[in-house]
Amino acid sequence: MTYLLLGLSLFLAVHSVRMFADGWRNRARAAWGVQMWRAGYAVLSLLGLALIVWGFGLVRQNPVQLWSPPMVLRHAASLLTFLAFVLLAAAYVPGNQIKARLHHPMVAGVSLWAFAHLLANGNLGHLVLFGSFLVWAVLSFVVARKRDRLEGTHYPAGQSGATGITVAIGLALWLAFTLWLHGLLIGVRPFG
Repeated sequence: MTYLLLGLSLFLAVHSVRMFADGWRNRARAAWGVQMWRAGYAVLSLLGLALIVWGFGLVRQNPVQLWSPPMVLRHAASLLTFLAFVLLAAAYVPGNQIKARLHHPMVAGVSLWAFAHLLANGNLGHLVLFGSFLVWAVLSFVVARKRDRLEGTHYPAGQSGATGITVAIGLALWLAFTLWLHGLLIGVRPFG
């Protein structure tokens, strides 16, 4: 559990700088230069991610079961992860209505992804991993929306064609991940 906690602390701290220390972030970027800032951000993020993957792998070897989720929650998790993939696509497809409405679909998608995995899994390792991401994503979404209001950030209205493309890409990614990549990378096949 130690490596998982270290990885989560590092990864989520790096991804929380803008939330909790935006002034310091701006001064550091100016002093170090944008490229050096990005390089440091990337290195620390990858180190945190590596520790999360390694630590979670160790935790999965000796799971501490807290509850056994009913099958209906696993089905709900499938629907929520589909929506999470659509939100992920919405962060990158320009001109879609989802981003125009939510403004920060990536962290909204992380929230759904984490919540879905909490519904479908009942052990301590999953609670720590996905619970941490859920708390971070909800805080990040709230802070980002507040920052948008304070700064007067305007998001242009989306187009239905771009939204359709967003949903199609989200569906394709969800199908690829749930039917093939999840089993290959994580070792668990969501649909058996």
